[in-house]
Amino acid sequence: MKLAYDDYKLYLDYVYGAMVIDMEGNVVYMNEQCASYLRVDKDASIGRHASDVFPSTKMIEGLSCEKPRIVYYNSYAGLGISIQAPMFKDGNKVGLIEYDVIQGSEFLYDFADKYRLFLDGEFKFLPHQITHLGDNKYTINNIVGNSPGIRRLREQIAQAAHGSSTVLITGETGTGKELVAHAIHNLSSRRKHPFVRINAASLPDSLIESELFGYEPGAFTGATKEGKQGKFEQANKGTLFLDEINQMPVALQPKLLRAIQEKEIDRLGGTKSIPLDIRIITATNRDLNRLIKEGKFREDLFYRLNVVEIRTPSLRDVPGDIPLLTDSILRELNLVMGKKVTKVDPAVREMFQSYDWPGNVRELQNVIERAMNYVEGDTLLPEFFEFKQVFFDKMVNRESLLESDSPIEIVKNAAERSLIRKVLVECGNNKSQAARMLKISRPLLYKKMRRLEIEG
Repeated sequence: MKLAYDDYKLYLDYVYGAMVIDMEGNVVYMNEQCASYLRVDKDASIGRHASDVFPSTKMIEGLSCEKPRIVYYNSYAGLGISIQAPMFKDGNKVGLIEYDVIQGSEFLYDFADKYRLFLDGEFKFLPHQITHLGDNKYTINNIVGNSPGIRRLREQIAQAAHGSSTVLITGETGTGKELVAHAIHNLSSRRKHPFVRINAASLPDSLIESELFGYEPGAFTGATKEGKQGKFEQANKGTLFLDEINQMPVALQPKLLRAIQEKEIDRLGGTKSIPLDIRIITATNRDLNRLIKEGKFREDLFYRLNVVEIRTPSLRDVPGDIPLLTDSILRELNLVMGKKVTKVDPAVREMFQSYDWPGNVRELQNVIERAMNYVEGDTLLPEFFEFKQVFFDKMVNRESLLESDSPIEIVKNAAERSLIRKVLVECGNNKSQAARMLKISRPLLYKKMRRLEIEG
């Protein structure tokens, strides 16, 4: 026999101390376990006031609460901890349910001892976590969007976090590959340990080996007398994120491959290997298969890195998420810039939706930040995006590529040019009024004026 949805009363029968009262405080449900614990007759208790059934009850005061709460008992039944939750029907509060988390002193003391041990274990790592607070600053909650592509990305992150295999994050520039790496680390069992990042393109070839693997005292001219830990050692027990792995020098790739395979590294000038417990996450905005064919990336290293692959979607692949991203970026920038921009003009949203964002989320953030420097009120308006015409010009250029010099296009452009000029004259060159008369957005009017070479 299978458990079914209609067996909901059966579920309540096996919850410790479950009791339900209506808004008058009368008992409408009590399970056998609760009746036994309170030493009352279950059937005789239904319909009676809760305080008559259990004089120490805190359910009556709980009727005024709008959210679940924890309550503590010290009564004839013993020490206990309970959860109270208001019950709603058709949007109206109709009663309260209470059920026990802890019943009896012996269970409470056992719970307290185990919780103390748990906290001791957590506090042991607290100084370390504070030290590395800035290292792992993003979580899966920072990934904004409800599109299928973003939902799939979150699922892949969660799946990757449960394992220890190497992860290769691919995607265009500005799609949040580093954010994904942080999210994997923060969902994993390594989250209490360091998240160490190094960009393979940020260091010259002469330094990247010592940065990755460290060096012993006197290993080379200019080496410190104390020696130095490399990024691998700094990330021990945690996660090492190698960004732009496609820029890793070919001469260094065998040593990187050995470190990943053998889980140990050799410092420059060192005489013994150092074992490490580390997870490797890499990212690239280039096609590594093409680089392999060009002899710029080792095939064996690629297979070692590409155990789990996660691709970050480009912004043009998830256009429905642009409004959510815009609002999220505004909230962040308000805090940083001391602004209070809470509204986005519909014309701006239309402009954002019509642009293909080659720089993805990073470009969106840059464009919004630049525009916010001109905002004095609470609304992001189209005119704030006319800085050097960069943004509009890109839109105009893209549209011009799609146009042809066919006779039909010439006639259409001439008619459109004539109409816009006529409306502008009638409106005294007021662009907002002209856009309303033409029933288009103001940014679209500006775009048409530039395309049709209308001065104004």
